[in-house]
Amino acid sequence: MSQRIDVKDLNIYYGDFLAVEGVSMAIEPKSVTAFIGPSGCGKSTFLRSINRMHEVIPGAHVQGKVELEGVDLYGPGIDPVAVRRNIGMVFQRPNPFPTMSIRDNVLAGVKLNNKRISKSDAEELVESSLRGANLWNEVKDRLEKPGSGLSGGQQQRLCIARAIAVKPQVLLMDEPCSALDPISTLAIEDLIQQLKSEYTIVIVTHNMQQAARVSDRTAFFNIAGTGRPGKLIEMDETATIFSAPREKATEDYVSGRFG
Repeated sequence: MSQRIDVKDLNIYYGDFLAVEGVSMAIEPKSVTAFIGPSGCGKSTFLRSINRMHEVIPGAHVQGKVELEGVDLYGPGIDPVAVRRNIGMVFQRPNPFPTMSIRDNVLAGVKLNNKRISKSDAEELVESSLRGANLWNEVKDRLEKPGSGLSGGQQQRLCIARAIAVKPQVLLMDEPCSALDPISTLAIEDLIQQLKSEYTIVIVTHNMQQAARVSDRTAFFNIAGTGRPGKLIEMDETATIFSAPREKATEDYVSGRFG
């Protein structure tokens, strides 16, 4: 399974409003791709279009293709729920289910997908997912306690454990550290580095240093003005984007001479 994502001439609309225009890119398997750019330039909208999450907003639709291993995720007869099972999402603010225990939070996605799972398999999955999220040692003695009792950084890792429990191929992360302190941020960045050996990871970040630290490739998005569509300006190896970008707008943005 290559887990490669190919986006071809994607336009994203909310009703008649064109939010993101003409994006084409290849997202390499088992690597970290970062989306950077000013606020409102469409990078989160584009991220959410990869697993059709933006469709929760009425009137949202796309033109173009998003292919995972050659299958168009917007093709006829494709179930968005199945797409989201295969392409997990971690949001900006940690969102564990507050009334659920840590254990039930990890299993929530599996149960939502009506997967029958034996007690022993469930225990194994909880442990392997929490280990995968580098959280097991911190919570193994309190799995029955509510997930909302964890610190912010632990809650975010619990959400990552919940996302990987359904065994997706791709993990999308929408500013996963923006609500966290520096130490928790470092823990999530370390985790991203470990997870990329198994998953294709795409991260939206406003933190230039974070993009430089965690990603293999970086895509810079920009917008010509309010009410105009966001566009992909350039995409390359992260080192190239930060040291020798082709476009002046990219250089201005990564060097802080922007806006």
